[in-house]
Amino acid sequence: MHTNIGFPNIGIELSNVGTGVTIFGYRIAFYGLVIGFGILLGILLAVWSAKKSDQNPEIYLDIALYGVIFGIVGARIYYVVFSWDDYKNNLLEIFNIRGGGLAIYGGVIAAILTVFVYSRIKKLSFPLLCDTAITSLLLGQVAGRWGNFFNREAFGDYTNNLFAMRLPLDAVNKSNVTGKMLEHIQVIDGVEYIQVHPTFLYESVWNLILLGFLIWYRPKKKFDGEIILMYLSGYGFGRMLIEGLRTDQLILFGTGLPVSQVLAGALFVGATILILVFRKKSSIKAREN
Repeated sequence: MHTNIGFPNIGIELSNVGTGVTIFGYRIAFYGLVIGFGILLGILLAVWSAKKSDQNPEIYLDIALYGVIFGIVGARIYYVVFSWDDYKNNLLEIFNIRGGGLAIYGGVIAAILTVFVYSRIKKLSFPLLCDTAITSLLLGQVAGRWGNFFNREAFGDYTNNLFAMRLPLDAVNKSNVTGKMLEHIQVIDGVEYIQVHPTFLYESVWNLILLGFLIWYRPKKKFDGEIILMYLSGYGFGRMLIEGLRTDQLILFGTGLPVSQVLAGALFVGATILILVFRKKSSIKAREN
């Protein structure tokens, strides 16, 4: 397998980009290291956010512990359910997460459910917990998407735009290669290359912009729960557009539609409506007081 990755239209060529490192005979994937780094950053942000809002940081350390565990489980379940044909004849492969196969929306759903259960047990405000913790999840997503870079996955169809990414054909999953990519295949020094949308990069940058906005806006929020709703709306909008470019989509049963694109669109619309409704109620309540 050839290991170089290029961004020819901005003059970047990276050589020997591996997928992992071997330590004492044990193979550690860069994907896992990146995910772990994202989790660490998220925890640090949660502690900082809790202190800034006069909350107990230990609450968010507890949430991080449970949220990471159940988030990974949720991400795996989501992926397996919508890729069932790949697992139905080999059920043990479901537990092989080292082989890839985590879907972020499954992780998000599981993480939010974890916070809900935790809030009920500890008798704490669920909307407030979500508002504080969600930026940590988003920061983890910003970092985590770079795991897809090392795995040469989560890319879109052929493009020649400014940020087009060039990958060796023998380094990618052939099921994600389209006819359009093959029509524009390039042969350089005897090596075949495809050129694609780096959708992992688009999503990472979009999430970073959204993260900056949410951190800036959080002290100005009109009601508890507004930040989590803004996340669901903002991330949903970006994911809805970016998911349409990808060639590795999980498909909603019997529809031919990308399940994450449908879910992202529904969350964008639903969360936006709830923001408008609750902001109006908050405004009315403020006038009455």
